[in-house]
Amino acid sequence: MGHGGVEDAGEDAEATRRDADDAESSRASRGWWDRNADEYQSEHGAFLGDDRFVWGPEGLDEADAALLGPADSLKDKDVLEIGAGAAQCSRWLAARGARPVALDLSHRQLQHALRIGGSDVPMVRLVEADAGRLPFRDGSFDLACSAYGAVPFVADPVNVMREVHRVLRPGGRWVFSVTHPIRWAFPDEPGPEGLSIAASYFDRTPYVEQDEQGRAVYVEHHRTLGDRVRDVVAGGFRLVDLVEPEWPAWNTQEWGGWSPLRGNLIPGTAIFVCERD
Repeated sequence: MGHGGVEDAGEDAEATRRDADDAESSRASRGWWDRNADEYQSEHGAFLGDDRFVWGPEGLDEADAALLGPADSLKDKDVLEIGAGAAQCSRWLAARGARPVALDLSHRQLQHALRIGGSDVPMVRLVEADAGRLPFRDGSFDLACSAYGAVPFVADPVNVMREVHRVLRPGGRWVFSVTHPIRWAFPDEPGPEGLSIAASYFDRTPYVEQDEQGRAVYVEHHRTLGDRVRDVVAGGFRLVDLVEPEWPAWNTQEWGGWSPLRGNLIPGTAIFVCERD
């Protein structure tokens, strides 16, 4: 799962809105996650679990949602997880008899996958690669998934969609979650200050944190809801569901700009369920 949406820059970075192409975005993402993986896993590891498949900060669990299909249908399926982080979702899939491949851009995140997985690591194949250049043959997988991985951080999401389409077999399902596009109109604050519109929903200018030399150290790209649907279709998929998880009563945590206060009023996550014909 991601940095947390549009939020304040790091201690030594300046937050701005400016263009960032695919190469700059990829370079920034790799560097940011390599530097921050330890802190991220320390802060959010308990919520994510070691082998839990959670779609976003609301806590929607794949065990309940079954967006990839019924749990008993996952056995012997080849599954690609994109932006896998420490591969928590892939370990959940492996426990249900699937054959998951956990792909991430960040070497440090995958080191955490090795640390957490221990003796279970052989059940999950780990691959360090860019989502825009998937190192797999055509038709290698039955399913693909991504919980806040890759898609929000790339300048060319259609290329990612086409790559996923390429490596999926006919009838394959692709499910991914991103920050809900409506959130980009609001400050990324969990309290009351995050409930007033502060920017145009239609401003697609990327959010960039940059160093003193103007080099991007973190990039996140905004797409409207319509943009996301068009990206899915342009990638060759059919959109079969769009899930906007409601905030559950049991979840009292704050995560970046996500909180019970905001979650009970506006959606924080959008999950796109797509199929390859």
